[in-house]
Amino acid sequence: MLRALIFDFDGVIADTEPIHFAAFRKVLAEIGVSLTEADYYANYLGYDDKGCFAAALAANGRSAPPALIADLVARKANTYMEHIRRHLIIFPGVRELVRDAAARYRLAIASGALRPEIEFILEQAGIRKEFAHITSSEDVMRGKPDPEGFLHALAALNQQRSDESLAAADCLVIEDSIPGIRAARTAGMKVLAVANTHTVQDLREADAVVPSLERVDLAELNKRLWMPRV
Repeated sequence: MLRALIFDFDGVIADTEPIHFAAFRKVLAEIGVSLTEADYYANYLGYDDKGCFAAALAANGRSAPPALIADLVARKANTYMEHIRRHLIIFPGVRELVRDAAARYRLAIASGALRPEIEFILEQAGIRKEFAHITSSEDVMRGKPDPEGFLHALAALNQQRSDESLAAADCLVIEDSIPGIRAARTAGMKVLAVANTHTVQDLREADAVVPSLERVDLAELNKRLWMPRV
């Protein structure tokens, strides 16, 4: 049965994908690499910052030494934070869903975003305390579609409450990207996809798909995805 929710962050809680794209494009342009909006959403969505820069450099025949990647990630983070300090965009229905879910389930985040970005936006949105744990880019070696982030979040939740151990099958992941869906399914978790970034048809690998989080019925999802049909 449903006992925990693990949220992706960018594109699920906060409408930040356009901001990430603009920051990636700006920093890459500074080193002579172009990135189009179509290319970003088709090929790089779901990567963490390190993965995105490495993939973009490889696609343009450029080497990607660790020092360069670290420099690009830092420059992009500065550009991104400058923007979100001025503009905070939380998707409709997120605050209500998170607060309702926190009263009944254990909540975590597993995201390829950097921890300061996640913490800042959650605090500004007034929902930081609802999350028992955050797994960010700094906590894992491999980004999505690898399941490491979701498994890290699950392990952290279990460390906090060893008296009520969770299994992967008890978790519902909320995602907006195809790599994220695949990572969650590889981890052995159910997936609810929200069509904030891709179309409903594009997200068909998920166990369930909704156009937004405004009217998500967790009790109905628990019944549909976990309860055996008779």
